[in-house]
Amino acid sequence: MRYWLLMPAAGSGSRFGANGPKQYAPLAGRTVIEWALAPFLADARCAHIVVALARGDSAWEQVAARLHARDSTLTAVGGGAQRSQSVRLALTGLEGRAGPDDWVLVHDAARPCLDAHDLERLLGELGTHPLGGLLAIPATDTLKRAQSGAGTRAAVAQTLDRSGLWRALTPQMFRYRQLCTALDQAHAAGRFPSDEAQALEWLGEHPALIEGAATNLKITSGADLVLAAAVLAARGSQALGGSS
Repeated sequence: MRYWLLMPAAGSGSRFGANGPKQYAPLAGRTVIEWALAPFLADARCAHIVVALARGDSAWEQVAARLHARDSTLTAVGGGAQRSQSVRLALTGLEGRAGPDDWVLVHDAARPCLDAHDLERLLGELGTHPLGGLLAIPATDTLKRAQSGAGTRAAVAQTLDRSGLWRALTPQMFRYRQLCTALDQAHAAGRFPSDEAQALEWLGEHPALIEGAATNLKITSGADLVLAAAVLAARGSQALGGSS
């Protein structure tokens, strides 16, 4: 099968608490975004990658040079103020190349630890699916809803029933034309979905949930970089052990 990869990378990473966007933070000898792109650059089924960047992004050029990226492999476009706007602009970058029913994967630039087995599971289970879906993890922690207007210190309003709840991950995988339509309709109504699945849900669709690994973490703080480095180091050790 063939698919196209979109990577929204226009966020400022305001919660990250460091100089510069989190996707360019150093991690195990590379930047976060280089690790996020690596599984797709190595996959012959990935026809092309489009990265949506913030205006004035001065770091991407160096990253692209290190990746030895060619226009036939990877291109960059300007992103939007919202994640969904960046994804839609990246979809526009595929006009004339992607077919209406082609698969498009969307992966976060701040998720550097996607496991190859999870990517295979997503592609394998959704390859013949009529709609598509996403990697996700069943909720296992006890979930609390905080009181509104509780001041600087949060307080519990209620405990939620976690049965049936999942944490959404990426990649998310949908058909080109349907994803374009879902985002166009959302934006026309002044709505900005937090992920691609939500845009499809607003059309009345029910994306498939494909269980992924908890190690597919999203970098939101400096502490997450420490965890990601440990995941990548363990993965590298396993690979070396398997080749001996």
